[in-house]
Amino acid sequence: MELHLDAVERRVMGSLLEKDITTPEYYPLTLNALLAACNQKSNREPVMELDETAVRGALRSLEEKGLAGVARAEGRVTRFEHRMSEVLNLGRRESALLCTLLLRGAQTPGELRGRSERMHHLEDLDEVQLVLQKLMEHDPPLVKFLPRQPGTKEARFVDLFGGEESERGSNSGTGSGGGSGSGLTNELEAGGGANFAGSREERMAALESEIAQLRADFEALRQQFTEFRRQFDS
Repeated sequence: MELHLDAVERRVMGSLLEKDITTPEYYPLTLNALLAACNQKSNREPVMELDETAVRGALRSLEEKGLAGVARAEGRVTRFEHRMSEVLNLGRRESALLCTLLLRGAQTPGELRGRSERMHHLEDLDEVQLVLQKLMEHDPPLVKFLPRQPGTKEARFVDLFGGEESERGSNSGTGSGGGSGSGLTNELEAGGGANFAGSREERMAALESEIAQLRADFEALRQQFTEFRRQFDS
């Protein structure tokens, strides 16, 4: 199975993974919905302006690699789905972090925790470290550890699916820390832990996730109340 993805394939794959988790009611995606997901301005680095031809080409390539394809029995409108979680045997935690790396490139553990919150809640840095370790030890390895750079407080991690961001991340490192669990632990300890305060964008993402959960809870209560009233009306 070919795992190397170019920049467009990475964006298409990351978008399919994200929408599968965050908006399952609209997944699998139509071509127009996938195009909009690839070009959205939030939770994307860099922001891209892909056209339909580029997305179709990426879908064909991903299908040849066994990572995506046309969804089965989804009505008359053609819809597309990823097959990464099934092919690579990934759980929700692994899929959330890998999706965040595909959509936003190399990141610190704190950034990964904050930005993946809307897909899966990770309790603390220890859980982030555990999931990253599993991804690094996966066969084949899916994530690489990048040594801490001069002037930075924390190490970063990058996916190993190729593309421009992965290549830049791999070239920026010094030493061999690619798959070392001890290197991961040492760097995290040296960095003094992740700053979970996060950026303004990360805090906004966490608030949006909480609001979405509150809306879901309210809708569930509303339905329960409707059922309760129906018992007295009948």
